[in-house]
Amino acid sequence: MLARVLIISLPLVIFLGACTELKIATHTAKRITNAVIKKSQGTYKVGKPYQIQGIWYYPAVNYGYVENGIASWYGPKFHGRKTANGETFDMNDVSAAHRTLPLPSIVRVTNLNNGRAMKIKVNDRGPFAKNRIIDLSRRAAQLLGFERAGTALVKVEIIGDESRRLAMLAQKKLKIYSSIPSEKVQIVRLPGSLKPEPVKIRKNTGQTNFDFNKITNKEPNNIVKFVPISENKQIYVQVGAFVYRDLAEKMRKLLVPVGRTRVVEAVIGKRRYFRVQVGPAANVNQGDLLLDQVIASGYPTAKLIVE
Repeated sequence: MLARVLIISLPLVIFLGACTELKIATHTAKRITNAVIKKSQGTYKVGKPYQIQGIWYYPAVNYGYVENGIASWYGPKFHGRKTANGETFDMNDVSAAHRTLPLPSIVRVTNLNNGRAMKIKVNDRGPFAKNRIIDLSRRAAQLLGFERAGTALVKVEIIGDESRRLAMLAQKKLKIYSSIPSEKVQIVRLPGSLKPEPVKIRKNTGQTNFDFNKITNKEPNNIVKFVPISENKQIYVQVGAFVYRDLAEKMRKLLVPVGRTRVVEAVIGKRRYFRVQVGPAANVNQGDLLLDQVIASGYPTAKLIVE
């Protein structure tokens, strides 16, 4: 009888032990995720050309940079690791990764889906998947309102004066944390939208389950600004750009089996180009699928753009 009790009790002990270990592991993971990590001073870096997955990237000082595209965000997997310029990545702070801008730089990122905009420090390299133009920290994605969606159509523009000042401080190895933009969110007026409501933000607690729509407390120093954006933005796959229209038209005709195609004239500097595009796509997921189709059709340098 005693032996039977021992036999029955042994699985129960193992089960309870496993549950205890699971709880400990869960609590440990939460502590690691939400802990305030020790900050590391970064350095100024532009960097040499580099290749990722067969694509070359050319870092450069470009204080006139402006681009529309798709943003993504990154978090727990990289929390506590070093960024490309030697800082410590904290997903609960506002920061970003860019493929070519100097590190550090200050950019203004505008979410073209909801009009939220804010200044963000770039201190890392990336993203390198599916033609995203910028990768934001989890906190930045929360404040711009696309953490749950995972991606957003955005406008990214460098803030020249602030970026130069930050670069100077970093090159002189002075502390630069006081120069990092605070969590101030602006609202810009999007086409067809009503007058925006003031942005309401709570203090950053580092918690994972963050719902922007349930925030009730407003920070006293938030800035609410109205800036017109002239047109609705759409997602296209850009396949090529030509100096001569007839070459662009030839490519366009070859792409007709893939989907709707068009040739768009653009002036860059003093030169005129004819860009071949497929689309538009209804959303980011459809854009990714369309891009895969175009690449599979023999155009490996195609990319997603937002116009």
